Amino acid sequence: MQERQYIREQFTREEDEVLKSIGTGLEKHGFPQISVPPEVGKMLHMLVKISNASNVLEIGALGGYSTIWMARALPEHGKVISLELKEEHAQFARKNIAKAGLGDRVELIVGDAMESLNQLEKEQKRFDFFFIDADKLNYPNYLEKAIRLSNPGAVITADNLFLRGRVFDENNQAPSPVTMRRFHQQMATDDRLESLILPLGDGLAVCRVKEPR
Repeated sequence: MQERQYIREQFTREEDEVLKSIGTGLEKHGFPQISVPPEVGKMLHMLVKISNASNVLEIGALGGYSTIWMARALPEHGKVISLELKEEHAQFARKNIAKAGLGDRVELIVGDAMESLNQLEKEQKRFDFFFIDADKLNYPNYLEKAIRLSNPGAVITADNLFLRGRVFDENNQAPSPVTMRRFHQQMATDDRLESLILPLGDGLAVCRVKEPR
């Protein structure tokens, strides 16, 4: 699309060779090429900065592309915890994160995301910023966990809200579109949140956890 290409050329110049090489590496290893596009990476970077986040939780690391964008936006003492299901993806992400010089700012936890989230909740961890980009059928569960793990005023983001247009076809009753529509309603109606979907990439959700009155 002309608009998307224009935005990438003009506004994502921070996408350096480390970030660009991740796509090539994913292809080389036979991993899925489903990293966020550069404009979404830049948006995440800006949102982390604007929100003054210092503790970020990412659900779904893959090759570490979005991880690097967010980690680069953190203050010196900041940290990203990234949850990844597959060890081979985590190993690849670690290499990319190290190449970016961010090994001290990122912790990768391998395993089932819900189990990891339950453990973080038990440890009473709290976060300022969340990025959800994992299995779509668990998006409603991930959102609820993010709210429970959030500091007041935290920002929760999520990718693939449009499912490449499938979510808008009401005749499509496959599990992923049905769950994503429910996720949309969950964001829109939860009194604990202020939410919006940005038409960026494949649809980016941005929610703010309201501060208690």
